[in-house]
Amino acid sequence: MNKLTSRIDKERLFLGIAAPLLAIVAALVVTTLVILATGKNPGAAFSDMVTYGFASDSQVYILNKATTYYLAGVAVAIGFRMNLFNIGVDGQYRLAAFIAAVLGGALTVPGWIAIPLIIVCAMATGALWASIAGILKVTRGVSEVISTIMLNSIATAIIAYLLQPGKLGQLDQAGTLVSTKPLPSSSYFFSFDTGPAGVLWGFIVIAVLVGVAYWFVLGRTRFGFDLRTVGQSESAAGASGVSVKKMVATSMIISGAVAGLIGMPTLLNDSHQFSNDFPAGIGFTGIAIALLGRNNPIGIALGALLWGFLERTTNHLEFQGYDKEILGVIQGVIVLCVVIAYEVVRRYGMKRQQQRVGAELAAQAAAPTKKQEVA
Repeated sequence: MNKLTSRIDKERLFLGIAAPLLAIVAALVVTTLVILATGKNPGAAFSDMVTYGFASDSQVYILNKATTYYLAGVAVAIGFRMNLFNIGVDGQYRLAAFIAAVLGGALTVPGWIAIPLIIVCAMATGALWASIAGILKVTRGVSEVISTIMLNSIATAIIAYLLQPGKLGQLDQAGTLVSTKPLPSSSYFFSFDTGPAGVLWGFIVIAVLVGVAYWFVLGRTRFGFDLRTVGQSESAAGASGVSVKKMVATSMIISGAVAGLIGMPTLLNDSHQFSNDFPAGIGFTGIAIALLGRNNPIGIALGALLWGFLERTTNHLEFQGYDKEILGVIQGVIVLCVVIAYEVVRRYGMKRQQQRVGAELAAQAAAPTKKQEVA
């Protein structure tokens, strides 16, 4: 039996390496074909992406973008681990950033008090907005996909209504941008000046802490075990005494709280106000990144870095004469290749494991028969 376990462990290691390698190769092949179809040289494109992407200023840009994308990926992954599809992360983070920006602009307290208040406000807003979908699911059986899509639209409408001059918004001097009252300089989050490469947002530290907390809570606590159990089998979790409804609601609230942090790097490290050009769509990017990372904190980090790298380098390709739509194509191809590759490898691994276990059991069953024949 020990030999069987050793074989299975080695095969798991092999399959774990094979899945991402297969995805990368497939993505490169498909992307090459797409670039060739546009009449361009894929070799020159890949060379330009590598050269430009590893420049010092690009590295800072990628890390700043990855900070936001990582938080989005973790927020989505919390729902995924619970077998919940929190598609409302986009509305949760935008509404949270808006309310937090309004609060931050109105505060007159020192920065060491204001910054935690702004962050807590954002998390509370995201959690509250996500809890609506959680409550609807556990009390009325409403699908979280439907409810969160509708809540995204409602959040957009609320922001559009309140972000107007005379309400919670104000018009800039040029008369082209409507925004909340800017945060005082004392409420700016710390950053790292890297010289000519630019400024690295200090919120990357918070993102790392969120990743560590995600890993520890889900992998090293009773709560995390219960959450993963409910995600794998609600009936089994209920039979073991876990309150399924409570876990569903709690998971949505935690996912929403993390979603509330998504807009904080931009608000506290960059724009210092919420305006009608505040980044949108990051919640949907988080879905792709969570899929890329397989809900693993390190995998999500790699996915966020890859997404930032692609965004930086493919935007530069446009100036080299390549079609600007190539970014969306490459991102879509990578996500599809990763999902398909992992599923193919998973099914192959399951089949191989069943064959090995069957062969071992058959061998064990045949052994006593041979002994009896000898006797």
